[in-house]
Amino acid sequence: MQLWLVRHAALPQAAGLCYGATDLAADAAHTEATALRLAAQLPPIARAWCSPLQRCRVLADRLQALQPGLAIASDARLAEMDFGAWECQPWDAIGAAALDAWTDDFAAYRPGGGESVAQLMQRVGAALRHCAAMPAAHGLWITHAGVIKTAQWLASGRPPIAHATQWPRESVAFGAWTVLDLPTGGTAAAAPA
Repeated sequence: MQLWLVRHAALPQAAGLCYGATDLAADAAHTEATALRLAAQLPPIARAWCSPLQRCRVLADRLQALQPGLAIASDARLAEMDFGAWECQPWDAIGAAALDAWTDDFAAYRPGGGESVAQLMQRVGAALRHCAAMPAAHGLWITHAGVIKTAQWLASGRPPIAHATQWPRESVAFGAWTVLDLPTGGTAAAAPA
């Protein structure tokens, strides 16, 4: 299966903030432009899912309006990482000690009492396995940067992330996408789109 991983549109109000599970709205004009661009490039999609957060759901709804035959189901496994008490705090206000505690135990530490990277990887891994088991040629996720990075890492067949220096630095831009090849019973390779 070719799995299209689409990142929601830009969040201008979130610059400099730690946000993940917070249900922020994306820029309406950028959402519209993303939906139009995506609708023009998507192959026939048999199965599609989106994060339940509104910045993804609104894009999914607009895409469905442009392609009425496309059904997009909400899937909580595609939500961004939950940063607990860190949500909507400026990154520079969180404090060096808390950030160091996270980087020192990157996989297991729960930032702000929220979700650990290991928990994020488990739920995204379950969603990937679900997709890989589908007989469809193409699938679609409308999701978040953290979920996309996690899916790419898992699909590459690399070992679990143990340290913060291993976390991928590059992100899919707001309103952009990448495509993963998910062969049955094998590892997947990421190809930028």
